[in-house]
Amino acid sequence: MQTHLAPEYQNTADGQAAEAILRKCVHCGFCTATCPTYQLLGDELDGPRGRIYLMKQVLEGQEPTRATQMHLDRCLTCRNCESTCPSGVDYGHLIDIGRKLVDAKVPRPAGEKAMRWALKVGVTSPLFGPAMKLGQWVRPVLPQSLKNKVPVPHDAGAWPTRTHARKALMLVGCVQPSMSPNINSATARVLDAAGIQPLVAPGAGCCGAVKFHLNDQAGGKAHMRANIDAWWPYVEQGVETLVMNASGCGATVKDYGHILRDDPVYADKAARISALTRDLSELLPALVPVLKPRVQLRADAPALVFHPPCTLQHGQQLKGGVETHMAALGFAVRVADNEAHLCCGSAGTYAVLNPELAYTLRDRKLRHLAATGREVIISANIGCITHLQSGTDTAVRHWVEVLDAALQRAASPLQS
Repeated sequence: MQTHLAPEYQNTADGQAAEAILRKCVHCGFCTATCPTYQLLGDELDGPRGRIYLMKQVLEGQEPTRATQMHLDRCLTCRNCESTCPSGVDYGHLIDIGRKLVDAKVPRPAGEKAMRWALKVGVTSPLFGPAMKLGQWVRPVLPQSLKNKVPVPHDAGAWPTRTHARKALMLVGCVQPSMSPNINSATARVLDAAGIQPLVAPGAGCCGAVKFHLNDQAGGKAHMRANIDAWWPYVEQGVETLVMNASGCGATVKDYGHILRDDPVYADKAARISALTRDLSELLPALVPVLKPRVQLRADAPALVFHPPCTLQHGQQLKGGVETHMAALGFAVRVADNEAHLCCGSAGTYAVLNPELAYTLRDRKLRHLAATGREVIISANIGCITHLQSGTDTAVRHWVEVLDAALQRAASPLQS
């Protein structure tokens, strides 16, 4: 797609990066077939190709409008279009640039601005944990819209204390410790069972995705730099890998090298951090032979259906691993027959900012999952898990919790 940058964007990093991405687009429209918002709304401007045209117009000097901003806001950033695109258009990075340029020129209404501020500050605040506990305590009397965002509390279980020669860093994250703490402790126990010592850097926190994708890119980068500072001593000591058990965080941390590529202080360190980062599922091929003899399934073990998050299958291009290796461990697991590639509507803070679209996608996803007849839904991202659980009585869990329970059962013969 030929692009003529306006003078204000010529010789800028954003302008040059956007132009390079736009030149790969050949207008084919394959992306529209797999875009969730295009499927729901049927509007060309609510699909990747239409949004690319809007961003191209802005880069060529056309003044963006509130409508331009709305169409970019409606994008889930699921990156399904990237998996579909035959030309390799880097849409995810382009939409980040486009939103940044549009927001610089189009003021938001006061209420919308306040909501976005509350999300980017509140979710990443140290007060989020206490607030979530209060919400869980009063959950029975909350209106449904709030109840959907407050999961039922679960016990986290014990964190392993053994020492191993192999060591891996974990990011506990900003919302997961409060919303579903058992995911982190289950991950730690599974790693421990495989002879890998889980480590947590005290100074690490939010991966940066919340602020970055709410167009506070400076704030997001500050979180990224803080994490790199917290992790770097462990990297220097030879830690084996950084393990991410939330695919949204994993997709972001793997992108540190790109996001901070022009930072004279952090560019090299960010690239090293990204190279060391692995989604937890990427460890499974090596863990299966070690853990399989220790997995004990109940005779009435529930059949599982796996919902692959967009940040796993599209953002990280990791497809088929969880269901394949969980099956190798003895679990009865499958994916939905229809639209397993489509977003569930969670998309970070999207479900708060665009609830009608988000819940429509959630219910559509749940219908396809229910059609498999499976008794438990498993996934790999806290946002998807919480969002899906808000619309069903079927249990929705992280796959590592299911694996951990089977390992704990083998370690405790008195368990049924």
